[in-house]
Amino acid sequence: MSLDRRSGCPINLSLEVFGDRWSLIILRDMIFGGRRHFRELLNGSMEGIASNILADRLKRLMELGMLTKADDPSHKQKAIYSLTEMAITLVPILAHLGAWGRVWLPTSEELSIRAELLEKGGPPLWEKFMDELRHEHLGTPLDTASGPSVRDTLQAAYEAVVARKALSASPAA
Repeated sequence: MSLDRRSGCPINLSLEVFGDRWSLIILRDMIFGGRRHFRELLNGSMEGIASNILADRLKRLMELGMLTKADDPSHKQKAIYSLTEMAITLVPILAHLGAWGRVWLPTSEELSIRAELLEKGGPPLWEKFMDELRHEHLGTPLDTASGPSVRDTLQAAYEAVVARKALSASPAA
């Protein structure tokens, strides 16, 4: 894909890839939510992306080399999207972005718990997560599994906060 580049500045070039409203959200949902099919990305995003925008951004992310698309072996009429190494290496950037947002923006506890755990886990956790994503999306071998996956750990923390908040919000019996 040919981009009209304003300059060779790495920040500018990165913003030309991620400067739209949806690209990082799609990648977030694939990385942290494990979503790989169009319908999962369409219906699973709390931000409510329109189907035509999703189709456009998926196409653009593929053209940029961030995603690949293949026929889903489990369903003849479905495609499965996979992250490339280029996209997988965004994990530390997303961790830093989440950490910054937790400090400076009005986040909710349940939606920021993953960012908190990623921040506290630091580079060792990010590396483990990227290795798991490489295994899931690129088919690379995974070193001996030790405990739950990073995604499962992050999801369990989210669910624990949601359950605790629901319990504290319910009237006393």
